[in-house]
Amino acid sequence: MRAVLLTVAIALLGSAYGDEIPTEDNVLVLSKPLFDSVISSNDYVLVEFYAPWCGHCKSLAPEYAKAATKLAEEDSPIKLAKVDATQEQDLAEYYKVKGYPTLIFFKKGSSIDYTGGRQADDIIAWLKKKTGPPAVEVSSAEQAKELTVANLVVVFGFFPDQSSERALTFLNTAGVVDDQIFAIVSDEKVIEELEAKAGDIVLYKKFEDPQVKYDAEELSEDLLKNWVFMQSMPTIVEFSHETASKIFGGQIKYHLLLFLSKKDGHFEKYIDELKPVAKNYRDKIMTVSIDTDEDDHQRILEFFGMKKDEVPSVRLIALEQDMAKYKPAADELNANTVEEFVQSFFAGTLKQHLLSESLPADWADKPVKVLVASNFDEVVFDNEKTVLVEFYAPWCGHCKQLVPIYDKLGEHFEKDSDVIIAKIDATANELEHTKITSFPTIKLYTKDNQVREYNGERTLSALTKFVETGGEGAEPVPVDEESDSDDHEQPRDEL
Repeated sequence: MRAVLLTVAIALLGSAYGDEIPTEDNVLVLSKPLFDSVISSNDYVLVEFYAPWCGHCKSLAPEYAKAATKLAEEDSPIKLAKVDATQEQDLAEYYKVKGYPTLIFFKKGSSIDYTGGRQADDIIAWLKKKTGPPAVEVSSAEQAKELTVANLVVVFGFFPDQSSERALTFLNTAGVVDDQIFAIVSDEKVIEELEAKAGDIVLYKKFEDPQVKYDAEELSEDLLKNWVFMQSMPTIVEFSHETASKIFGGQIKYHLLLFLSKKDGHFEKYIDELKPVAKNYRDKIMTVSIDTDEDDHQRILEFFGMKKDEVPSVRLIALEQDMAKYKPAADELNANTVEEFVQSFFAGTLKQHLLSESLPADWADKPVKVLVASNFDEVVFDNEKTVLVEFYAPWCGHCKQLVPIYDKLGEHFEKDSDVIIAKIDATANELEHTKITSFPTIKLYTKDNQVREYNGERTLSALTKFVETGGEGAEPVPVDEESDSDDHEQPRDEL
């Protein structure tokens, strides 16, 4: 019967738009002529701007369709739609679409950036939070059961007095946490039926511990928000397109990364053993498992300077410390070594792990000297030399264009005993004192330890003048630089 009603509702929806709007899996397919009419005739519309070639869009598609179907089954006023931005470029440009997929929520005509997750339950939770009260009023045990069955995670607050300080903290937190459903129960009889007590806050979930009670003595919006985030994630989160936004966008900025191979049985061998360690520290550090068999995850290995023969292994990253990386002293992977690794990090006794290539035997043989992390300071901070360094990335198009000019620059200064022209692959060599975020970056290190960054034209004459004048010979001009990511002439395929 529900399926029949759903079919009728979809048919009526098509009639309301003059049968002009196609749908795919309950998702409206919009073009420019139809866009404004759909937005103006619906109070709530979530629109995905996608590209057919975009890998992340393809990953999102089934979850997006699942969310649209579930909302249609609930007879929700919220509609999901999509726009092929490669065909509707005017629309994409108007809404400043820079990467794919881009999701924008229209609430009574006003646009809001979508900030939720990429799984169906996350999408629905975010939309319901934006269109309804911060917490669902639950008036019966049956309604509570329906909520817990329908959602992966639900946070319940049991408050006979909704004006109490604890209840207001709960409701305020519910208002700012967009990706989870909150529910509030005020009827004392229902509270008793649900085996709770007045003032309790309980998170119900369909994985691991099915019920987790907030038991800290202190309660604040920040503490509760962090607790909800922590408890709504698995103890060890598997990295994927779907979980990436939660991992990097969450409140916990220290990540313990487990590099494992599913093909080699590492998940079965290590996950259960390491769960107790992850659980002990989950309020401080998020533990993430990465399947190194996935082609999409090879860039993560490269970022940490790792090779596949080092798997299984563990690393730690501090997101708010310029993505500082840490490596354990021991290669062995077990609960004891991982716990010692985490304890050393929080004790401050771990030294940051900096990537470095091996120093080539012929690093000084050519006019442009080759630097790596291990010889950088010795060469660059020589008080008897003026040193120009290009920080480059092997994949950077602008860096490749600069090569013949930079080689000629090296030849020009080759016989000058107090000038060195050098280059360093900044993706394979890291320096504690210098962080590079765009390529190429060119810096001049003077004899008196001054550092001057070059922002002029990338011509032989301009660079020569810059070196000869100690960094004073070039007027800054607008320059295209490439950030620490791949080249794309069109909007990016992004998480």
